Amino acid sequence: PTDKGANAGLKVASLVAGMVAGADSIDDMALLRHGGMKRVFNACYAPSTLGSFLRSFTFGHVRQLDAVASRFLANLGARAPLLGNPGKEDFVFVDVDDTIIEVHGYAKQGSSYGYSGVRGMNALLATVSTKETAPIIAAQRLRKGAANSARGAKRLITDALSMLKRLQSGRAVLCRFDSAFYGHAAVSAALSGGAAVSVTVRMDPAVKAAIARIPETAWKTIEYTDAVFDETTNTWVSKAEVAETVFTAFSSRKKAEQITGRLVVRRIPELNRKASDGQPTLFETHRHHAFFTTMDAELLGTVAADKIHRKHAIIEQVNADLKDSALAHLPSGAFAANSAWLVAAVMAYNLTRTAGILAAG
Repeated sequence: PTDKGANAGLKVASLVAGMVAGADSIDDMALLRHGGMKRVFNACYAPSTLGSFLRSFTFGHVRQLDAVASRFLANLGARAPLLGNPGKEDFVFVDVDDTIIEVHGYAKQGSSYGYSGVRGMNALLATVSTKETAPIIAAQRLRKGAANSARGAKRLITDALSMLKRLQSGRAVLCRFDSAFYGHAAVSAALSGGAAVSVTVRMDPAVKAAIARIPETAWKTIEYTDAVFDETTNTWVSKAEVAETVFTAFSSRKKAEQITGRLVVRRIPELNRKASDGQPTLFETHRHHAFFTTMDAELLGTVAADKIHRKHAIIEQVNADLKDSALAHLPSGAFAANSAWLVAAVMAYNLTRTAGILAAG
């Protein structure tokens, strides 16, 4: 027997504290042994001790640490208004996305080349935010670098929505995904958890046929990137328009698994035509960007739905923040150790977010 797993609570706290202090590798944990840190912490472990602790983790231990992170976030929520004080009519947004954490060398378990063409490992995150609050991270999972984006998303979404119930009640929840998560597993998990869904769809034949059925009179000009407001006509001069139609997702599955909702489509004139001879087209062509949503049209109109869905990109800032701090490196060759490192990084992220809210208040 070994004592690598002894005093697990103190060692996890040391890892989180080191990350808050700026550590992005095991060696950086020596920060905790400098200056007056021993007056703050009961135990200041050597970096080698913390590294051995991480390498003792198994998948089951990582899942236990996930549970600790969830309870930790719930306790933070009891001490600070992490989601602000929105009204009953305001949405709570759950955003899900994955990101590649680049690694170097072939010794790291699970590292491989995925869809990005970069050798690394794949971190799947679920963030929670409102229109007035910055995101916090409700669930996380580390996968091998070649993992499909949606792998494990069903369980992650379920965990995130379960966590959210401890933080708030009585407000509509909207899960926003990109097209990588347009599948029955992810969408049904969100609906089963009591949330509505807004997910980018892939341009398959069923979606293209639905778009073709939208009448020309249904398109509405929207405020869009580089749009100019014409005060004379009181309209936005923009190249983008939106419209919607009723749509049944996953129509190839049995009827009980089909999901009916709204297909909201944004179209933009095709400005990069590939005509080789420069001959103009007989009619204007468009690029279409569509997403499927189960949100009630009375709560969220076409224009508002499009605007809210595009703000899903807020999760990219969370990815960037993590990669600029504790996730600048995945420090171990052991996959389970790196999985535990990700959970600790999320705990440090939520802790600093809470500290910022309390300081601002």
